[in-house]
Amino acid sequence: MSISDPLGDLLTRIRNAQMRRKDKVSTPGSRLRGHVLDVLKDEGYIRGYTTTDFGNGRTEFEIELKYFDGEPVIKTIERVSRPGRRVYAGVDKTPRVANGLGITIVSTPKGVMADHKARENNVGGEVLAKVF
Repeated sequence: MSISDPLGDLLTRIRNAQMRRKDKVSTPGSRLRGHVLDVLKDEGYIRGYTTTDFGNGRTEFEIELKYFDGEPVIKTIERVSRPGRRVYAGVDKTPRVANGLGITIVSTPKGVMADHKARENNVGGEVLAKVF
């Protein structure tokens, strides 16, 4: 079955697994998903992830979720730019989440990165998701 929004599927799997207090969740692999998971790992929202290669170009990510005092580290995770409505922001218009406590994941010409790194690199791009 084809998924029309792979990134939305990834975020939903993470959200659902944390609501059920799962330690790990698996998702089909892609380069965009891998870059978003790298940002989540670098910012401390997940413990990490491993890649399993099944051959035929099919891969799968197993994501280790992170909890603090029994509560999920990720309070909210939501998709901003969708296949039907893309949202772009310049470097000066990149949204801040919870006054800088959360992050916005942005796809820029220099790669997928958190909003504060996009401001440091002076680039804007497509606003993929907000995490807090």
